[in-house]
Amino acid sequence: MRYFKILLLTLSIINFSCDFQKTNKISESEISSRANEILNMMTLEEKVGQMTQIDQRFLDTITDLSTYHIGSLLSGGGSHPDVNEPQAWLDMYNKYQSEALKSRLGIPLVYGIDAVHGHNNVYGAVIFPHNIGLGATNNPELVHKVSEITSIEVAATGIDWTFAPCLSSPEDYRWGRTYEGFSSDPSLVANLGAAAVSGYQSVANMNGKKVIACAKHFVGDGNTEYGTGMNGLVDRGNTVLTIDELKEKLLPKYQEAIDADVQTIMASYNSWNGVKCHGSRELLTDILKDEMGFTGFVISDWQGIDEIPGDYKSDIEISINAGIDMVMVSGQGQPYKKFIKLLKENVEEGLIPMSRIDDAVSRILKVKIRNGLMDNPLVSNENLTLIGSAEHRSVGRQAVRESVVVLKDDNILPLSKDLQTLVVAGKGADNLGMQCGGWSIEWQGGQGDITVGTTILDGIKKTVSESTEIIYSEDGSDVVPNPDNIAVVVIGEDPYTEWFGDKENLDLNNDDISLIKSLKDKGFKVAVLLISGRPLNVADHIDQWDAFAAIWLPGTEGDGVSDILFGDFISKGKLSFPWPINTEDGSNAQKDNLLFDIGYGL
Repeated sequence: MRYFKILLLTLSIINFSCDFQKTNKISESEISSRANEILNMMTLEEKVGQMTQIDQRFLDTITDLSTYHIGSLLSGGGSHPDVNEPQAWLDMYNKYQSEALKSRLGIPLVYGIDAVHGHNNVYGAVIFPHNIGLGATNNPELVHKVSEITSIEVAATGIDWTFAPCLSSPEDYRWGRTYEGFSSDPSLVANLGAAAVSGYQSVANMNGKKVIACAKHFVGDGNTEYGTGMNGLVDRGNTVLTIDELKEKLLPKYQEAIDADVQTIMASYNSWNGVKCHGSRELLTDILKDEMGFTGFVISDWQGIDEIPGDYKSDIEISINAGIDMVMVSGQGQPYKKFIKLLKENVEEGLIPMSRIDDAVSRILKVKIRNGLMDNPLVSNENLTLIGSAEHRSVGRQAVRESVVVLKDDNILPLSKDLQTLVVAGKGADNLGMQCGGWSIEWQGGQGDITVGTTILDGIKKTVSESTEIIYSEDGSDVVPNPDNIAVVVIGEDPYTEWFGDKENLDLNNDDISLIKSLKDKGFKVAVLLISGRPLNVADHIDQWDAFAAIWLPGTEGDGVSDILFGDFISKGKLSFPWPINTEDGSNAQKDNLLFDIGYGL
């Protein structure tokens, strides 16, 4: 009987494969029917395996994928093959997928990655501006295109699933993830978020397998109260909203993503009114699945269930019963074999009903079927040349130039391409890693030549005439006084992610202030470019600057900044966050305490 069932499953997959290749479309009733066929053949161990996701770095042995019927792998920030290049990524994917297919039922893995501003873990991929920059473009068509290109490059390496877009609407700029939000205005986030979902999920590889998007983090991650988060700051803190406020303020942007057919949603680390979102049945089941009609599956964040009060077994019980369908176990904290053992115990002891397990696994299987994973999940190398292509970099450059927000100009912009000399200074001028920010090759990002791209200095050199002398000095110490000259000074934040970027104050770096002052003292007019993941405190300094532009975290295509500096394109960027006099006040600052309001840009 067992072998007969396996034969039926194999025939079902083959039939699906043929249908999918003919039409690239399958009805929801057929998806449900096929998912139920598979579900009815599965043992508890196989169901538990499908609900388990592991970072590939923490696999004890590759054969665990088939032995434990694992449903998903991921590459977290910096989790790349030994040689970080596209072919190695594809080889790694196919190696793991081939092992997963050896399991009794041969259900393929769904492989996830944080491709949050391009395929940003892969050396040579285009890294686009972070969402705060894309928000300043307020261009849904461009956001769709950026997301589409990201998925093209993701699909080329075999990977099925990107943990994007982030739908936070950050209010407290001291939060280290502010740059992951398009805007503090939830309506703008809803509009651009839906465009991103559509862009990510519009891409299919040569076999017809589509890339899956993930709206995150549900819900309230950008709205936590200062002092309630990690280290007494912001990240993973408590969001205090009534149910009516939640539904009015934060849920519509997720509804837009659901209406755009987002396939997965990630739960948030934060609490809502004192209850961890990962453990809230009200949020994940009653509201998200029942009221909002979400039919995909809910994935936990990295070790997200571990923060629920209680021991690990109760964390599993509470989170699964709350509505988590797949758990990002990671393997770094709690071992995945422990998770598998305890989840199975919870079911056998009646603490988690089998109906909840079946619902979770059914949702996972439907996403895998719906997106073509059952159709020859192994991937060829035909599209690897698309990664980092000139066409993709051109869109990256467009995204950069449309994201630049000019906030002050005392008639020095655009700069002439025929200046006799031009001084370029600051730690960000020739620093690709600083331009890209966090989530770039490594989790926390890096400094210098972390990947392939164009620095701001490179872009300036390519733009000016051959007769213009570029004088580059990172700290300005060797620049001689010249009252007739202009200096472009690139200052800002070093890369960070998550709570590593939480800060008590958002003052400029003292070295940056000193550099600008020294150039002013030498008689230079200064055009200040700020690389940052949020508004910083410039109110006490901006009067001394001749021009000022926020360039956010532009990514690898720094020549998009030159497009605006030298007037090849008219500046279109507008603030998608208000800029307070004291930026610690965040987006809730009173109007009379704003340096620039949301929507401002010259």
